[in-house]
Amino acid sequence: MSNEKDTNKRPTSSDSNAPKGAPRHRQQRRGRNPRGRGGGRQGAKPKGGRQQNDAVAFNSDAMKRARERFEVKPLPMGIPTDMSPAPTSISMKWKTNPVPLKAEREASELIVRPGEFGFLEDDRVDEIAKDINHLDISLEQALSLRAALNQEKAVYSHGRLQRRARELSRRYDGGETVLALSKRFDFPPVNLFRAILSARNWSKTRIKETLRSPKKKLNDRDLAEFQAAEKADRVTHVNQAETHHAADIFEVLLCEHFEKSGVRFRTQDDLMTEQVAAEGRPVRTPDLLMLDDVEINGVPVAWIDAKHYYGANLSFPRKKTQKQVNRYVEEWGYGAIVFRHGFCDGLRLRGALLLDANELDLSKLITHNRKMNEKRNDD
Repeated sequence: MSNEKDTNKRPTSSDSNAPKGAPRHRQQRRGRNPRGRGGGRQGAKPKGGRQQNDAVAFNSDAMKRARERFEVKPLPMGIPTDMSPAPTSISMKWKTNPVPLKAEREASELIVRPGEFGFLEDDRVDEIAKDINHLDISLEQALSLRAALNQEKAVYSHGRLQRRARELSRRYDGGETVLALSKRFDFPPVNLFRAILSARNWSKTRIKETLRSPKKKLNDRDLAEFQAAEKADRVTHVNQAETHHAADIFEVLLCEHFEKSGVRFRTQDDLMTEQVAAEGRPVRTPDLLMLDDVEINGVPVAWIDAKHYYGANLSFPRKKTQKQVNRYVEEWGYGAIVFRHGFCDGLRLRGALLLDANELDLSKLITHNRKMNEKRNDD
């Protein structure tokens, strides 16, 4: 089985994603609206201009705040009061190669199948590679996009899953397997299994504790079904250790890149330790908080956050990331997001420059992922 192959590499480009004052308003999706009732009212005044003006004002204020963050009193969170030497101005170039919005949309129609939420067999990966070969998107980007599409599907289908929980429980008690039900109704297997337990009037706390120690608390059939669900689900599965480990490696490589460039920064661990001591909990913890006056592609960058996935132009991940960006901008001003698998050129995040991993040495991460795939195939 495989969830990532370093093949079908797209050619790099010198085009940067640096906003000229602010990101342009993202293109509107054609066709039916989310409710499937056709387009908007004829003659309605478009809102794009107002939204774009709001984005320009937001970005302008965020950039100003980033440039002045070492001068304000009191200093923003995490910035030492006794910095020596003083912050240095460092200008960097970062080549990016975003995926065209049209390519992302076309790929989205080719890479997702109902009930397919887990790692893919090699022949299915090869099939996807063939299907998207004519598009300006790499195989690894398409596989990461597939994960984002499945995650969004899981979130937006959760209400429907809960409404059908008792029906699913009856079918399960009648002998149907969790995986069969997942394919029939297109719900993530682990979420579906949780819904079955919920239909038995189990509390959320009981379900959570049970799935942490399933061998001790589930009967033989439920245990076998849960284990099968976990194996076939990379979206809502309980054990996220492998995903988190790869993300940690990516963050280390990002830190190493800026260390080699002579940039001073504080890490997420540094900020977390300080904030827990002062506030009792982490408050704002980007992966890197810049202690020098850094500009990337002409844009001030006060903080950077690493995302070990593809930056898709999808509603759920965009809203989730924008909420995170807003917290950082409020404290430090403009920053940047670095996506491991690149990003769509239709994606816009106010207050953040979008970057891909083209400038990073990813050899350690690629080796790690290859070993994980080999281990998975052996299992």
